[in-house]
Amino acid sequence: MRNHTELSEFILLGIPQIQGLETVLFAIFLFIYLFALVGNLLILIAILSSPALHTPMYFFLGMLAVFDIVLPAVTCPKMLLYLSGQSQAISYKGCATQLFFYHFLGSAEACLYSVMSYDRFVAICYPLRYSLIMRPEVCVGLVIGAWSVGCVHASIVTSFTFRLTYCGPNQVDFFFCDIPAVLPLACDDSSLAQTVGSAAVGFLALLFWFTICLSYMRIGIAILRIRSAEGRKKAFSTCSAHLAAVLCYVGPVIIIYLQPAPNPLLDAIVQILTNIGSPMLNSLIFSLRNKDVKSSLRKVLHKIILTPQE
Repeated sequence: MRNHTELSEFILLGIPQIQGLETVLFAIFLFIYLFALVGNLLILIAILSSPALHTPMYFFLGMLAVFDIVLPAVTCPKMLLYLSGQSQAISYKGCATQLFFYHFLGSAEACLYSVMSYDRFVAICYPLRYSLIMRPEVCVGLVIGAWSVGCVHASIVTSFTFRLTYCGPNQVDFFFCDIPAVLPLACDDSSLAQTVGSAAVGFLALLFWFTICLSYMRIGIAILRIRSAEGRKKAFSTCSAHLAAVLCYVGPVIIIYLQPAPNPLLDAIVQILTNIGSPMLNSLIFSLRNKDVKSSLRKVLHKIILTPQE
């Protein structure tokens, strides 16, 4: 990154059309953020503390909980600060860092969803070979691959965005630093950066949808071949939580693209739901839909409650 900008900071204009609602929104978003943080932290503790959950499926679920703890921290604290009346300014380096980690963690999480769909595909379509295919080294390699793809993607889009000169307006028309909000402020020609950013995001979206759709197509065929209704129900239940989490992850994005005309308020709300709403829903989905996680959570909470008394 070549830091030759004349600007030292940007001003985040925040969520549009919320004048007078800052206090209410602060309370709502703070509750969602803390709920997501505590919920995913409990899931992570439950998985780490229970030997019965040391399997590939729960390893990936634990990594998803890590993403859902860290990703909201990229944008939510700054948003809560200016909703509480604090400064809306963010430094140049802070803006670049926010954009990098948002794309790094977001794209890595998308890759992790793809990995989880592959894990469910192997579990349902090749149950007898599952332990052989999903060996510990393979699982670790898949997670490292997800992190690596996210890092490469974020490095590319951040470097192309902040190699430009920013010398004029510094008001970011959004509640955090993202490519579509920052590029219009550049003094240089930003067409190359826009093209690279669109291509990188498009490639990830294509990879995500191809892996998810292919895996669940094969899973659907395998489930239909099961003769007993009980067997089909059991097979579907093993991937229903993951499928619900995927829909929560991509649902808000689909809403943005299906709207007939751009709506800044709707876009901001959808982004907030993606950033903090999806992690909160994931903690509910995987704790309520999974008996093993619920049992481990009960043991963890039981220890937490009784330990101070002892």
